[in-house]
Amino acid sequence: MGETVRILEYGAWPSPIDAATAAAHDGSPEFADFVGDEVWWTEPRPAEGGRRTLVRRHPDGREEAVLPAPWNVRSRVHEYGGRPWTGTTTDTGPLVVFVDFADQRLYRWEPDTEPRPLTPVSPVGQGLRWAEPTWVADRGEVWCVLEEFTGDGPGDVRRVLAAVPVDGSAADDRSAVRELTDDRHRFVTGPRLAPDGRRVAWLAWDHPRMPWDGTGLLVADVTPDGTFGEPRTVAGGPEESVAQADWTPDGRLLYSSDRTGWWNLYRDGEPVCPREEEFGGPLWRPGWRWFAPLDNGLVAVLHGRGATALGVLDPETGEVVDAAGPWTEYAPFLAAHGERVVAVAGSPRSAPEVVELDTRTGRARVVGAEHDDVVDPAYYPEPLSRTFTGPDGREIHARVYPPHHPGCAAPGDRLPPYVIRAHGGPTSRVPLVLDLEIAYFTSRGIGVAEVDYGGSTGYGRAYRNRLREQWGVVDVEDCAAVALALAAEGTADRDRLALRGGSAGGWTTAVSLTTTDVYACGTILYPVLDLTGWSTGGTHDFESHYLESLIGPRAEVPARYEERSPIAHAEKLTVPFLLLQGLDDVICPPAQCERFLARLAGRRVPHAYLTFPGEGHGFRRAETMVRALEAELSLYNQVFGLDAPDAAPLELTG
Repeated sequence: MGETVRILEYGAWPSPIDAATAAAHDGSPEFADFVGDEVWWTEPRPAEGGRRTLVRRHPDGREEAVLPAPWNVRSRVHEYGGRPWTGTTTDTGPLVVFVDFADQRLYRWEPDTEPRPLTPVSPVGQGLRWAEPTWVADRGEVWCVLEEFTGDGPGDVRRVLAAVPVDGSAADDRSAVRELTDDRHRFVTGPRLAPDGRRVAWLAWDHPRMPWDGTGLLVADVTPDGTFGEPRTVAGGPEESVAQADWTPDGRLLYSSDRTGWWNLYRDGEPVCPREEEFGGPLWRPGWRWFAPLDNGLVAVLHGRGATALGVLDPETGEVVDAAGPWTEYAPFLAAHGERVVAVAGSPRSAPEVVELDTRTGRARVVGAEHDDVVDPAYYPEPLSRTFTGPDGREIHARVYPPHHPGCAAPGDRLPPYVIRAHGGPTSRVPLVLDLEIAYFTSRGIGVAEVDYGGSTGYGRAYRNRLREQWGVVDVEDCAAVALALAAEGTADRDRLALRGGSAGGWTTAVSLTTTDVYACGTILYPVLDLTGWSTGGTHDFESHYLESLIGPRAEVPARYEERSPIAHAEKLTVPFLLLQGLDDVICPPAQCERFLARLAGRRVPHAYLTFPGEGHGFRRAETMVRALEAELSLYNQVFGLDAPDAAPLELTG
């Protein structure tokens, strides 16, 4: 006999997925790589203050977090960070160099020892930052990106490639760090040394471009004394984004460029697999890798449209053979060792986990951070990848997660509330992986739709460029088009639509709530609210000129910065909202939220403003994520008239 299905209103379904469960599984392994024959990676610890630890997989399969609290393996380069570690083997075992978040120094660690600093403390707080370290064994150095702050302002910064001795001689001596390049370029990625050690490649770009707009691929000769010759640009440009570069075993230069409108692979300037799909992505963090050359001349690649697959490319034929397995999304943390490949992958049924591919057999297996079903998978939502039609007939890609519960259904004449989610970036996209935050809502009877609005990555440069000078227009229109289409087709309740987003998605949410009447409420997390303030020293250096492409050159369209800002239209906001903000956020500082709320004073708009000391841009601590998720459910419970059995109290004032 089957279990009886209970008939309950949407939003009133009892769920085993509570906020603590969702928070405990937030985050994913990152920057997986090989140390000798072993696989290592970084992994989040939400219950330990949100730090990231370094995990080692021993030959017997045992996983060991080698750095206990409070060590936090995380770089602050570009504020978003970059690859924070590298490793090698010596006669006595593994040797690792990593960045610790607290002071941003590089440290050296070996088993059964305490980490030893390799770089000095900056006279400017955390002002010497490092990312994407690469071993140069014959010189006893790691070569990496150095970000050096020269003053207290976010723009008082220079970036170069630097060589750090691993013997500790630079631990208290800044002059012992060799600078390999000058600071002619505002941004650089870590150096990739050719197999013969005689050439080196890296990427560089300058304001006002972002790396997905245009980068240059630079190559220089390496002299016997370890210095660089004059660099020459071999690919890229103002409208060509090179996302990654590396060398083949026989010394040919391999790189991913979007010169045709899609990030495709090139070898010494010639395309090796021309396709209308992506073999690269937006370089938000130095050290992201979408391909990895193998010793046998093949190349491990991440590729796809809107989602990613792991494959092995033969550059001679252009053929790609995809790995077998259930994973539908791969993060840009690819690494190779011999004929082995390691990646971070997830699916709608599994959170991101560390996966190893044996390229000889084409078979992949989980080797670390294995997904654990903490609740019955019957409560997981089943995503639908859909394409909607927006203004002017343009396509809009989205993932739709209908309400789902194995033991509950709603009365037949009811339509569910839906939360439309706008991703951050905005030059990013939504991954097709299990997210217990989404399951938290869908298992209670609240639908979720994640929108890859125009400007998102994964669909080619033309789709990405839809947001050029149209931020606050195209993203808003596309989210509204998806919401209204779901209502028109009878999937969602037109009167119970919400919009939710963080960072750039928080901007889209705030603009939507102040300029449209589509949504009954909204959840805004660490948003951009004031373009004028954000573009004049109100954010960090990496994104300080981002608005030149998203809004337009400020010198040419100054009024547009005011017109598009939610803070300028705060008086038009009439629906309830929840505003969530970390007090240590230097990317979207809390001052914007405070100015926005000041504009609302006396207008009697129901809202809640929750702040979190110690949190930056994006929440990492378990207690923060629990409070934020419970508050979001409480908002919908009150506004949509739900009867959620476990909704936490949330006072809406106004």
